[in-house]
Amino acid sequence: MTGATVPSAPTVVTLDIGGTTIKGALVAADGREVALLERPTGATEGTDEVVRRVRAAARDLADASTVAAGLSVPGIVDTAAGIARHAVNLGFRDTPLAALVAEEIGVPVVLEQDCRAAAVAESQIGLGRDARDLMVVVLGTGVAAGLIVDGKPLPGADGSAGELGHLPVYPDGEYCACGQRGCLEVYASASGIARRYAAAGGRAGATAADVAGALDSDVVAARVWREATEALGLALATATLLLDPALIVLAGGLTGAGDALLRPVRTQLQAALAWRAAPSVANSPLGGSAGRLGAAILAWRAAGYSDVVPGALRDAV
Repeated sequence: MTGATVPSAPTVVTLDIGGTTIKGALVAADGREVALLERPTGATEGTDEVVRRVRAAARDLADASTVAAGLSVPGIVDTAAGIARHAVNLGFRDTPLAALVAEEIGVPVVLEQDCRAAAVAESQIGLGRDARDLMVVVLGTGVAAGLIVDGKPLPGADGSAGELGHLPVYPDGEYCACGQRGCLEVYASASGIARRYAAAGGRAGATAADVAGALDSDVVAARVWREATEALGLALATATLLLDPALIVLAGGLTGAGDALLRPVRTQLQAALAWRAAPSVANSPLGGSAGRLGAAILAWRAAGYSDVVPGALRDAV
């Protein structure tokens, strides 16, 4: 904390609130996660129950030295107001989640969209430490991106910047659940890959990881995967021309495929950029903890410890 005395053992609470699971930690100023928590979100039981569980998780993690909390949630988020504007899977509609948690634990609470939180973590303690402009693309059940522009998260006019998954890569392509046609998410999300593989005659019940693991032995898997990586490369080319990031970091479950994902995406991205070099593309080293770590960094900033904590967290990763 600049110009102030740092308490001997301050902590922050960080919660990554997903569609099925709340994953949280109590983080010390040296970057250690001194307590961990994981429990069901309870989304099928309604918004009020989700809020109750989030408040309870924050309360159960907080200790007497807690100085702030950070929350990472999907959907459209008004960070300045601390309001979850819209999250279909969680039922949030203009939910003042930051205020509700602050009321529970009595410290400042910052709320951020999950992909932007992941981008904050990458920019501070991950691969993007030397990049002022980067994009973190989370490839999971859906597809979305967190954008860092000139060193700061870019929320957009209404908090929905980074909806890469609904970029129409094939305008006459398959219909998306959002109502558009040819969205990237249809082709390159984990759920989209599994669905398209099954529809093409692949093994029933196979996951995207199963598809990635069968590329050398299953022609259907190889075709669906090729179409997914081509779609992702095209979307990244469009984003590159608009934003000019120095680095694109891929995160989420699909990155478990390693080079089987990176190689074709890099090739397609460069092929789609006829007159300029492609930015670097790499898999995140932070794994599924990026959103939680980003929320922790934002919590420390909210408490005034921005000069102390990112370096300590970096050493802990």
